[in-house]
Amino acid sequence: MRKSGTLTVVCGSMFAGKSEELIRRARRALFAKKRVQVFKPLLDDRYHATMVVTHMGVRHEALPAASVADLESKILPDTEVIVIDEAQFFDSTLVDLAMDLADHGRDVVIGGLDQDFRRVPFGPMPLLLAVADEVVKLRAICMRCGAPASHTYRAIDGKPAHKDDPVILIGATEKYEARCRSCYRLLGQKPRRSPSRRWL
Repeated sequence: MRKSGTLTVVCGSMFAGKSEELIRRARRALFAKKRVQVFKPLLDDRYHATMVVTHMGVRHEALPAASVADLESKILPDTEVIVIDEAQFFDSTLVDLAMDLADHGRDVVIGGLDQDFRRVPFGPMPLLLAVADEVVKLRAICMRCGAPASHTYRAIDGKPAHKDDPVILIGATEKYEARCRSCYRLLGQKPRRSPSRRWL
C-alpha cells in the first residue's frame, strides 16, 4: 500500500504571515530529513527573484515558475514535500496538479491570498480550499485600528482602489494594507444587500 500524501492550504490576507508559515513548514520538513522543493510565481519578484521572502525579511530559497506546467516540470522525482507560495497567481490547473501529487504520496503545502483587494475569491484558491486535507486561515492586524484583519485593502495615491482596477498589481506596504471589516473600503462597490431593520 503506497504512502498517502497530504494537501494543506495556508490562506489569509496580506501581512497575515502566510509566507512565514510556509517557510516554517519547509524547514521542519528539512529538519526531518525530507526532500523539499519550494516554488513561487515568476511574476512575484517584490523582494527577490529566487527566494520566498516574508514582509519581515525571513527568506528561503525557491524556484520561480512561469506557469503550472513550468512548475510541474521542475518537480524532481524524489521530492517528498512541495511548497508553493502565492498560489493565487497560478491558474486553476494548479488544483489538479496538487491533487495528483497528494494522491501519489507527496505532501503539498500551498499558500496564497484567499481574497483579492475586492474581497472576491482569488484565482484557484477557493477550489484548493475545497479539496484540501487541512486549511490554515491566518489573520493579520488591521493597519488602521489594530483589530484582527481578514481583508486586503489597496490604496492608489492614498485613496481606496476602485472595483474595476486590475486584480493583479504586485506590491507590498506601498500599495496594500491589512484591514478589518469595519475599516475596509473600496470605491465603486455597491452594498451586497440592503440590511433589514433587525441588523441596524
